[in-house]
Amino acid sequence: MTGEQAANTLTIMSHDSFNLSADVVAEFEQSNNVKLQFLKAGDAGTALNRALLTKENPLADVFFGVDNTFLSRALDANAFEAYAPAGLDTIPAELKLDPQNRLIPIDYGFVNLNYDRASDLFQGMNPETLKLEELTDPKFKGKVVVLNPASSSPGLAFMLATVDYFGEDKWLDWWQQMRQNEVVVVDGWETGYYTNFSGSSGKGPQPIVVSYATSPAAEVAFSEGKLTEPPTGNILPPKGSFRQIEFAGILKGTPRLELAQKWMDYMLSKRVQDDIMPQMVVYPVLPSATIPDVYQKFAPIPEQPASLDPAIIAQNRDAWIQEWTRVVLR
Repeated sequence: MTGEQAANTLTIMSHDSFNLSADVVAEFEQSNNVKLQFLKAGDAGTALNRALLTKENPLADVFFGVDNTFLSRALDANAFEAYAPAGLDTIPAELKLDPQNRLIPIDYGFVNLNYDRASDLFQGMNPETLKLEELTDPKFKGKVVVLNPASSSPGLAFMLATVDYFGEDKWLDWWQQMRQNEVVVVDGWETGYYTNFSGSSGKGPQPIVVSYATSPAAEVAFSEGKLTEPPTGNILPPKGSFRQIEFAGILKGTPRLELAQKWMDYMLSKRVQDDIMPQMVVYPVLPSATIPDVYQKFAPIPEQPASLDPAIIAQNRDAWIQEWTRVVLR
């Protein structure tokens, strides 16, 4: 890349799941005479680690994909520039977790258990009202696949939901019982959902998986008209889901600060926010953004998600992951 090309290129570093429509990207490029370069750097935790390890010589101008499970780690590293984008005042207060505006909320979703509606396992019961305690019953032996919280962002979010659901003194007891009931652990969401889960591929051995409250709706949305009803459903007991908020921020040291600020403004614009749910299957933070009909119909927002203060997560996250690993994997 020549010096002139570099001056006209804005680099956005993110996790692998970040996606926007080509025309939305092109509109910003044309309006600002700039080329956008998207640097995808693995899952959320891996991407953030890479950004923080290279903060003295940043690989990008903007980072997208810090969530509220890793918010404190990102802020403590002092790697982000404070900036309040246009439109930030319209975003709900409960989504804004950094008063200094170094990390700005862009979207949110809910991590919870999904189930395969066609499975014989659920005959004679309503899976949507299943309590987590019931999953330790021998009926569910080997039938639940979860994601390793040490390697998976939704895996960590679900683990945190169980901390709030059972309490800090009891949550590991449930995981111990789940291990005895042969809970299956995989490293990431794609393996859990597309290989192990029977509800999406129809071939996996587990009819219950850790995924998102929007996943059933996405099955319909991405079926290209083949489905009118989702083949999967949500298990949503009170505190059985975790609200995952994703943030973006300007990396300190960028020589393109003004362009980076314009990109942050754009991320909160209705143009981008309308594109978030169709492309990334999560809710936009802008209250006036359009929610496609299929998500309004099949992706209800959980009435009572788990609630853990980011400061509590920061103090305990690494120790909890170690304890989970000891109980479930060793």
